[in-house]
Amino acid sequence: MLQIEELKVEVGGKTILDNLNMEIPKGQTHILFGPNGSGKTSLMMTIMGFSGYNVTHGKITFKGEDITGLPINERARLGIGVSFQRPPTINGLKTRNIVEICDVNRSANVEELAKKLNFTDFLDRDVNRNFSGGEIKRSELLQLMAQQPDLVLLDEPESGVDLESIVFIGDTINSLLHRQIKCPRERPHKNIIEGQKKSALVITHTGHILDYITADRGQVLYNGILCCSRNAREILKWIREYGYEECVRCSNEIKPWI
Repeated sequence: MLQIEELKVEVGGKTILDNLNMEIPKGQTHILFGPNGSGKTSLMMTIMGFSGYNVTHGKITFKGEDITGLPINERARLGIGVSFQRPPTINGLKTRNIVEICDVNRSANVEELAKKLNFTDFLDRDVNRNFSGGEIKRSELLQLMAQQPDLVLLDEPESGVDLESIVFIGDTINSLLHRQIKCPRERPHKNIIEGQKKSALVITHTGHILDYITADRGQVLYNGILCCSRNAREILKWIREYGYEECVRCSNEIKPWI
């Protein structure tokens, strides 16, 4: 689904991602760990094609097509969707309207989607205006539900969300990705949607989101360099016990870490 080869990215003349290689197969969800300032969000913005992130070397391939030079709108139409950690407030634009814009195939029932997210009361409010952290996340997910992208980029989906809301957010992400419900309350796993699973790159600093979604792989980004790739829960356990620096040291001493 996504292949990144020898990617080098600069912002304002400073290298922020260096010789990065990554592959996310079709139907897999990968977790990208890293401390604050390690380049996680910059990678997401580069994949999506935001200006200011200058690719000086390497390429990004999506569904077999080189998208390195494509603008944001074309990447979105090809099937890449993003949920921001801190999306802006957009005064004068109603939530209903931005969801309709995201529905590129004109096939979504906005009212029905909003009902699933307990979000119908917010449709006629300006985008993110006076929304709580959990409400902002639901707004972002509602837009993705309308878009139905093949590759979903989620930046810190647990950030700013209370414990009660995070269960709902996790279930919604699993539904969007066509995955199984997974939450710490030990509910029986059940399939939510039949059909092909979507691919996803989920960015996290704390790793709390792993208590609520199912992941196939974990990777660590540290100082702009992708350090290791293995089972996401093993990585999280190591980070919690020893910290990111020790995680990176271990990956440098034991290669390949798979």
